[in-house]
Amino acid sequence: MIKYKLNCKDCFKNFDSWFSTSKEFEKLKKLKLVNCSFCGSLNVKKSLMAPSILGKKEKNISYENKKIKIFKNKLKEYQRFIKNNFKYVGEDFTYEARSIHYNSKKKETAKGIYGKASKKEINDLKQEGIETQTIPWVEDKDN
Repeated sequence: MIKYKLNCKDCFKNFDSWFSTSKEFEKLKKLKLVNCSFCGSLNVKKSLMAPSILGKKEKNISYENKKIKIFKNKLKEYQRFIKNNFKYVGEDFTYEARSIHYNSKKKETAKGIYGKASKKEINDLKQEGIETQTIPWVEDKDN
């Protein structure tokens, strides 16, 4: 199959049409079976088209897209693990982290936590000797 961009010389509109081969287009044109899809005119010509060739650049883009997809899937796997094994504390992350760190009774019984914190808040916790980890959080918008 081949797709041609066609121009109507009467109404000056452009449209696409598929043909089994380039010879098939010529045959149908001679039989006056190729007409404008807007005005019905038979005064239709092929416009210049660039062939669609998969080059090195496109192969590299495809490979990069696969790598990104693998990376996103791995991140989602980590996220599922975190959601299933840690307590979500949202915006109260720094408060909860400090309360666990400074309360020895809480430290023994506390489940791991996760939530939201700014870079400054994370640095402040680090300076206090409270260990934290950050991971990029990928929203699951791609079903």
